Amino acid sequence: MIGTVFRTDDVPAGDRFDYWQELVGRTRSSALVSDHAAEFWAEQRLLELGPVVVSQMSFKPTRYRRTPKLVRQSDPELYHLTLLIDGGLALDHAGRESRYTSRDLHLADSSQPYDVRSADDRQGGVVTGMAVDFPKALLPLPPHRVRELLGRNLPGREGVGALLADFVVGLDRQADTLQQSDAPRLGTVVLDLLSAWFAQLLEAEGELSPETRGRATVKHVMGFIRQNLHDPELTPPVIAAAHNISLSYLHRIFQQQAGGETVAAWIRRRRLENAHKDLAEASLRGTPIHVIAARWGYQRPSDFTRAFRAAYGMSPREHRQQTLP
Repeated sequence: MIGTVFRTDDVPAGDRFDYWQELVGRTRSSALVSDHAAEFWAEQRLLELGPVVVSQMSFKPTRYRRTPKLVRQSDPELYHLTLLIDGGLALDHAGRESRYTSRDLHLADSSQPYDVRSADDRQGGVVTGMAVDFPKALLPLPPHRVRELLGRNLPGREGVGALLADFVVGLDRQADTLQQSDAPRLGTVVLDLLSAWFAQLLEAEGELSPETRGRATVKHVMGFIRQNLHDPELTPPVIAAAHNISLSYLHRIFQQQAGGETVAAWIRRRRLENAHKDLAEASLRGTPIHVIAARWGYQRPSDFTRAFRAAYGMSPREHRQQTLP
């Protein structure tokens, strides 16, 4: 487990709002105000991934103000990226005023004042979001270019933005199963995705190192593969064309970032893992094996049986009989 969970319910009722302000201040020093301070509730799961901190935050409607005085007092030189999961937020920052709803993202700079407030109280409804805090020095893009993104409503529903959002949400969901030794590598993945996404938004891909571009491209490719495992026509040439890269470049960066595994082998392993899981699922007991095989891209049952036996040492039917007697 790499996450630490903090709950206001763990402290006396009269101390909960102050406790939350202290927790938030560890990464986002700001002055907090809430109409719900007397009966405040919030939870946070904090994941420290090397210099990158990812947290899931749920709280009753609150206003967070980083004033010029707070900036002068202390500046950790961080960028703050927020993905809103539920509720509404309004942000005044860097000369922009924006509103956000579910799946929207926004970027803030700790060196500049900001004012974040709940935009939809919904009779005390809870706001939930994911936060990513990372040192500005680690972003391989000029600060004057990144400034163009501050306070904007950033798209998180498609492309690299969606991949980043899904990855960050997945980190929180898998926090209990991830090991501490995974943390630095996962932090690097988050930074690579952030860098690639910001560079794309700014049309500044040339600012990134070949290594950063390669790692981000592989993560994008892996996300594309997962979404299209059902397609029997999913092949390396199709994947390369979908990402506007050459087939040789795809093979080279994939083997570099996937521990030497080829694209085709990675596709095959993911298909078999998903089929293996479905065959052991009680709710799919009545689903014919050939239907499950087709769901994961195997058009011919004989090909599926042969690949499954080679991977697991038994036929799909034998696996199902063992797990669902």
